[in-house]
Amino acid sequence: MNKQDQPLIFEYTRPGRVGYSLPELDVPAADVHEFIQDDYIRDESPDWPEVSELQIMRHYTALSKRNHGVDSGFYPLGSCTMKYNPKVNEVIARMPGLSHIHPYQDEETVQGALEMMYRLQQNLSEITGMDEVTLQPAAGAHGEWTGLSIIRAYHESNGDFNRTKVIVPDSAHGTNPASATVAGFETVTVKSNEQGLVDLEDLKRVVDENTAALMLTNPNTLGLFEKDILEVAAIVHEAGGKLYYDGANMNAIMGVTRPGDMGFDVVHLNLHKTFTGPHGGGGPGSGPVGVKQELVKFLPKPVLVKKDDLYTFDYDRPESIGRVKPFYGNFGINVRAYSYIRTMGPIGLAQVSKDAVLNANYLMRRLEPYFDLPFDQHCKHEFVLSGKRQKKQGARTLDMAKRMLDFGYHPPTIYFPTIVDECLMIEPTETESKETLDEFVDTLIQIVREVEENPEIVQEAPHHTVVGRLDETRAARQPVLRYERPKQEV
Repeated sequence: MNKQDQPLIFEYTRPGRVGYSLPELDVPAADVHEFIQDDYIRDESPDWPEVSELQIMRHYTALSKRNHGVDSGFYPLGSCTMKYNPKVNEVIARMPGLSHIHPYQDEETVQGALEMMYRLQQNLSEITGMDEVTLQPAAGAHGEWTGLSIIRAYHESNGDFNRTKVIVPDSAHGTNPASATVAGFETVTVKSNEQGLVDLEDLKRVVDENTAALMLTNPNTLGLFEKDILEVAAIVHEAGGKLYYDGANMNAIMGVTRPGDMGFDVVHLNLHKTFTGPHGGGGPGSGPVGVKQELVKFLPKPVLVKKDDLYTFDYDRPESIGRVKPFYGNFGINVRAYSYIRTMGPIGLAQVSKDAVLNANYLMRRLEPYFDLPFDQHCKHEFVLSGKRQKKQGARTLDMAKRMLDFGYHPPTIYFPTIVDECLMIEPTETESKETLDEFVDTLIQIVREVEENPEIVQEAPHHTVVGRLDETRAARQPVLRYERPKQEV
């Protein structure tokens, strides 16, 4: 039997085996009926597997090997910034003074944690060019919704209730129109020009007295810097709208330039991306929002402030949009981000961006001969290729992405942005070595040659993963989420 096909833990169960040991109870046992309604108390014990500690350890270790993460291999997922998570940040986040505090403690007893949060707010304000930052939002899309809610509150405070439209580029992250819709706005699309940038004439066409905001990331999702950003900002501002910065691509400009200097009024950041907090299956996100001065009074409350020598939460914010996240936000991710910023310093953060841009351009130019390059210009932290020529030879971008799994790589983002046919969006980040990048290039060249010489190998990939090619429609609509024991033969 192949080790990848080894039985799951339920199939090892034998009556009487115990995989854990708990200390003896040193307090009076509680009556569960005092805390839980009878309707919610089980009549029978759950059907747990009965296995040894060694078996349960091997089970979870085997499951962990089925996952892919930045600690196990290259993860060039475009627009997701899957960079290495420094372990010193993990050590600091686990310090008892930070990990053992409780959100209901009196402020006087957690002054160190509050000071850390206050300093992080100041650091992020400086990095983004904003005047004040809130740490409440739980992730990037939550930050988008929060920022748009602030923009709505601003317009309504001026009696301007007709600003119901949010403009998004045709290359925008999918969360942008989704967040705008959830925030109660209509979305209007602005086209990209031949250079992959915002088409200024089309922007002038769609912006009007109903425009609440333009949502934009810079560099954009094609990995290209919006060189006309000051003119973009002027067009939106002249119409009375606000400029919103999607911080997903901040890893390309951090420490080099700032959204606030480009004319943006609201910014969200992804601390779980740019500032090395683990994300995806590795931990919660954190999406702080920064604003310019005229929007500060609308920030979510309570607002963390410093009064004399004490740090405290200010609830007296009558024009606030209200609380958007309980307690301190995702505090552990904030700790990791603060550790990262203090470790790197301003010079180090700028070097991060420069190295990310260098790595992306190196990969792009090495892969250029083997794929179509829709925008032949210097990129920033990520770039897009097209697999159109491979599609003509019998293998789509999806097939090539599946084949990458056989070589131990997480595929890049595919089919996004949608304005590029058979798109691959690759983001190497700054933390990968030249050796890793070269090995990745060699793998893609091999796959391209397989498409040319024997496309069936690519069409039927992956061949060496735990499961083979799935019916993706059925996997999405009819997922198997519960283990079922094999039927016993009679």
